[in-house]
Amino acid sequence: MDRSLRIGIIAPAWVPVPPRGYGGTEAVLDSLARGLTRAGHEVVLFATGDSTCPVDRRSYWPQGVTPMGAILPEVAHVIAAYDALGDCDVVHDHTLVGPLLTERHRMPVVTTNHAPFTPEIRALYAAATPAVSLVAISHSQRAGAPEIPVARVIHHGVDPESIPVGDGRGGYLLFLGRMSADKGVHRAIDVARRAGVPLKIAAKMREEAEIAYFDGVVRPLLGGDVEYLGEVSPGERDALLGSALALVNPIAWPEPFGMVMVESLATGTPVLAAPLGAAPEIVDDGVTGFLRTDVEGLAAAVPLVAGLDRARCRAVVETRFSADRMVAEHADLYTSLARRLRRTYEPFSDRAVSAVLAGAR
Repeated sequence: MDRSLRIGIIAPAWVPVPPRGYGGTEAVLDSLARGLTRAGHEVVLFATGDSTCPVDRRSYWPQGVTPMGAILPEVAHVIAAYDALGDCDVVHDHTLVGPLLTERHRMPVVTTNHAPFTPEIRALYAAATPAVSLVAISHSQRAGAPEIPVARVIHHGVDPESIPVGDGRGGYLLFLGRMSADKGVHRAIDVARRAGVPLKIAAKMREEAEIAYFDGVVRPLLGGDVEYLGEVSPGERDALLGSALALVNPIAWPEPFGMVMVESLATGTPVLAAPLGAAPEIVDDGVTGFLRTDVEGLAAAVPLVAGLDRARCRAVVETRFSADRMVAEHADLYTSLARRLRRTYEPFSDRAVSAVLAGAR
């Protein structure tokens, strides 16, 4: 490390950091902020007011905004964030709106795309780069927009020391994630029943679409050997993962990363997944799990997970998906950017911006 940096991190406006339940991005930001602090940097986190990450924190909204994705509240959140982080050497912005405000940035800005490169997202980052340095979270995601300048591909990481290793003797498969057809809850049920193994479902279900999918598709399939547990805390998550025979992750979309797979491997539990998105970058087929294209193949692989070495699953996280590795790669990028000249800053104080803030309240 060349020198200690003052690093501003802007979290999305929807979920506290760290999350109390479901919240992959927010869990990553918590690990990143803590890790940068341990590495000797000064971190200022701009997040919702109910965040508890143990670093210097600032906020605009006292708690997470609903519905998620509301534009005006996010704009207000971002404007307040840049006004609060003006003395930072570099800012890492994890919102969608923030990178577009390039003429207002007073310091080098990094942004991470946490979503697939849809046509709309590609247009957004085409407008924001190269003034803003873009980080992709997997090579699969990055391949979806070859025309967009990407500064680095940096995989997410977890702190292995904070996740206990389980014995996998619970006698069940586990689905963990969001109540969504794309996440494949109904396919996980199909896999478990074909394999003749009980399934526990721990899933976030708050949005209207998630509730509709549960009521119309998943609820009729519950009962007997399939149990819905609801949304669980991080501690409950780790216990469920550690006791599971395997995590079943039959996604039906090119997921940009998939933190749940890394969290599972950290407990020593293998992963059964569809080979889409970043899954092949996380799961080593036949070593830390099995990648199969359909429910029949995943069900056939269930008896095989008992022959996998749980210690190797854990070792993959310690070597390739640790928070320390993620932090070091981010710190290297921040340091390279901080050497650049800082831009002249015009504070967000005009009448138009004041109207946005007032309207968002």
